[in-house]
Amino acid sequence: MGTEVKSLRAGKANLRDAYGEVRNGEMYLINAHIAPYEYGNRFNPTDPRRPRKLLLHRIEIRRIQAAVQQKGMTIVPLRLYFTRGKAKIEIALARGKKQYDRREDIAQRDAEREIRRTVREQEKGGY
Repeated sequence: MGTEVKSLRAGKANLRDAYGEVRNGEMYLINAHIAPYEYGNRFNPTDPRRPRKLLLHRIEIRRIQAAVQQKGMTIVPLRLYFTRGKAKIEIALARGKKQYDRREDIAQRDAEREIRRTVREQEKGGY
């Protein structure tokens, strides 16, 4: 909507928890937060996280929907930009991590944190 575009131009968008979804053959951006335009009037949308329809070609939507259904992938928005006055969203198909991959990452992070802590203590003159 009009005031949302003004808010986007002001940099008031957050795609952190957003994802894409295909509903009834149409693509929607879900959970993207676009703050209400602060100089707007009664036409400001009331819900900043409302679903927003994305315009894609029917063939693109079918291809994305097939990948999501068969391969268990997710539609993730990467960035938001403007081209010739129109707001565009770059989306990607992403595969989520498996549980064992998450555990490996957490263990690796903990090990690196422990190493940094040890190095810091040695620099201070501990040990």
